[in-house]
Amino acid sequence: MCFCWFVCVCVCEYVYTDDWDIYSFHINSTVSSRYATTVITSRVANRMDESKEIEFQVRIPKNAFISKFRMFIDGQAYDGVVKSKEAAKQQYTDAVSQGQSAGIVSSVGRTLEEFKTSVNVAAHKKVTFELTYEELLKRKLGKYELQIHARPMQPVKDFKVDVYIHEKAGINIMEVKGGLSTNAMANAITKTHSDTQAWVYFYPTEDQQKTCDHCGEQGMNGDLVIVYDVNRDNSFGDIKKSSGYFVHHFAPSNLARIPKNVAFVIDQSGSMYGRKIQQTRTALIRILNDLAEEDHFGLITFDSSLFHWKRELVQATEENLASAKTFALQIQDRGATDINQAVLEGARMLNANPREGSASILILLTDGDPTSGVTNLEVIQSNVRKAIAGEFPLYCLGFGFDVNFEFLEKMSLQNNGVARRIYEDSDAELQLKGFYEEVATPLLTDVTMVYEGGINLTQTNFSQYYNGSEIVVAGQITDNDIGTFTPQVVAQRNRKVVNIQRVWAYLTVKQLLEKELRLSGPEKESAKKEALELSLKYSFVTPLTSMVVTKPPGESSDVLHKPKEGEAPQTPTSNVRQYGLMPSSLSLPLCYGVYGVVSLKLLHHPNKGQSFFSL
Repeated sequence: MCFCWFVCVCVCEYVYTDDWDIYSFHINSTVSSRYATTVITSRVANRMDESKEIEFQVRIPKNAFISKFRMFIDGQAYDGVVKSKEAAKQQYTDAVSQGQSAGIVSSVGRTLEEFKTSVNVAAHKKVTFELTYEELLKRKLGKYELQIHARPMQPVKDFKVDVYIHEKAGINIMEVKGGLSTNAMANAITKTHSDTQAWVYFYPTEDQQKTCDHCGEQGMNGDLVIVYDVNRDNSFGDIKKSSGYFVHHFAPSNLARIPKNVAFVIDQSGSMYGRKIQQTRTALIRILNDLAEEDHFGLITFDSSLFHWKRELVQATEENLASAKTFALQIQDRGATDINQAVLEGARMLNANPREGSASILILLTDGDPTSGVTNLEVIQSNVRKAIAGEFPLYCLGFGFDVNFEFLEKMSLQNNGVARRIYEDSDAELQLKGFYEEVATPLLTDVTMVYEGGINLTQTNFSQYYNGSEIVVAGQITDNDIGTFTPQVVAQRNRKVVNIQRVWAYLTVKQLLEKELRLSGPEKESAKKEALELSLKYSFVTPLTSMVVTKPPGESSDVLHKPKEGEAPQTPTSNVRQYGLMPSSLSLPLCYGVYGVVSLKLLHHPNKGQSFFSL
C-alpha cells in the first residue's frame, strides 16, 4: 500500500461593509483521475441607493491554469477571453476611456496566486462571479491532500463547501482535518465514501461560523483538509484512453530503494545572516538524521571561498554523521557569493564517486545573486551544465524573495532538476526538510517511457523516480487505434467526463514553458510559439497569455494575467471596496472512456544493466 498526496488550495476572502451583501458563498472541488476542476461562484447584492464598484477576489493554486471567467449582471453574461498578452493589452488599452479598474492574477505566497477584477453594480442590483481553473494534481510525499482555506470575514447565510473525489483504483481511507474540522463544526461536516468515490460536504450555520475555534464576528478563518489514500495492487501503472488521447500514471511503490549519493552546497554569505542561517543549520541536522547507512554524502559551504567538511563523499556511518552535525552547527554567515565555484565543486565530488547501482543528487541552497568569482549568469549555467553532463539532477533552493529565482530555475531545468523557493517563515527549516524528503528515496534512475502507437507525447524521459512521487505522460494514439497502442517502461535499477485531451494539453503547455525557459535562440522561440498556440486553443491563462474581461458598456476592461514566480503583485489603482468569493456548487455526472490497468512485470536485461517494465 502506498499513500498519494496532492494539494489543491483555494483561499477566499473579502472585507465586509454594509454596502453590499454576500448572499451566496460556495466552494466546489471535483477531482477525477487526478485532474482537478474547480468552479468558483459568488453572488453579491448592492443594497445601496447608488451604484457601487465591487471587487471579486480569490486565491488559486500557482500551478493551476484559469480556463474560464464569467460575470452575470441583470441576466447578461460577460465572458473573459484568453488572448496573447500583446493582443489582450491592446484590447485593454483601446477599451479604457475613464477610470482604472484592474484585473490581475498575481503571486501572493507559497502556493497561491490572487485573481482580482472589479465591476460597477447599479443600486439594488445583483452580480454573480464565476471562475473556473484546472490543475493536474502532483503526487508528493505519498499522499493526496485537498486543502481549502476559508476566510469570508463575515458569516454567510448560504455557505457551502462541496468536494467530490473519484479514483478508479479505489479509495482506501478518508479523513477530514484542519482548523475548521473541530468539535464545534462536527455536525456541519458530512463525509462518505464508497469503493471508488468520496464526498465531503461542509455546511456551517451562521452561528457556527462565529463560534468555532477559528471563528468570530467576522466569520471563519481556517482550513478544511481532506486526506485520503488509494488502493494499489502489484501493477506498475494505469492508463486511461479517451477520444484518441491517453494519460499514463506510473507510480510503482513496491521497489527496493536505491542507495544515494548526495552533495549539499550551502550558501553562507553575509546575506544569510540571522534567521536564515539558523534555519539552515537546523534543517541540515534534521536531514542528516534521515540518511541511511548505505548512503554517501558530502557538505560544502561557500561565500567567496569554499569550506569542506570532507573533500570526498563518505558513507553515512554513525561516526561520520556525528562529525557532519558538528560541522553544520558551526556554519557562520560571512563574505560574498561565489555560486559558480561552489556548484562545480559539488558536481566534482559526485562525479568522483560513481557507485554502480546508486543515484546521485546535487542540492544547492542560496539566497542571492553571484557576487564573487564568475558572475555572468549564462556563463555559470553553461559551466554547470558541462560539469554535470546529464549524470544527475541539480535541485536549487532559493531562500527568500531577494534571490534571482529565474536564474536558479533555469539552471535546475537544464540539469533535470527543479527549483523551489524557501519562504523565510517560522517553518523554513521544515520547508527545507520537506523538500529533501521528496527526493530522499530514489527507486529508479534513467526512466524512459516508450509508447508504440503513440504520438505527440509529453515528457517521456526522467532522470530519477522517487518513492511517493508519480510520473505522468500523456499523448495521442496513432490513428485513434487502441489496438496498436503498447506502453513499455525502461529503467535502470538494483462524475464529469475525464477530458484526457485537456490533461495532455495541460502537461504539454507546462513542459513547453519549462523548455522555453532553459533554451535560447530559435529553439526558445519555437517552444514559446507552440506553448502560446496550445494556451490559446485550450483557453489557459499562462505566462504567455492573458484573459480580457469585457465589462458592461461604459466600464473599462480588465486584463487578467499569470505572472512568473517571484513577480511582484500588481495593485488595482481604483479605490474599490473588496469582498471575496467562494467556489460554486457543481454537481456533474462522471463517466470514463476505455480504462485499462497496465500490469507491468520487472524484467532485467543482463547485458545492459537495465530493467524493463513490460506488459
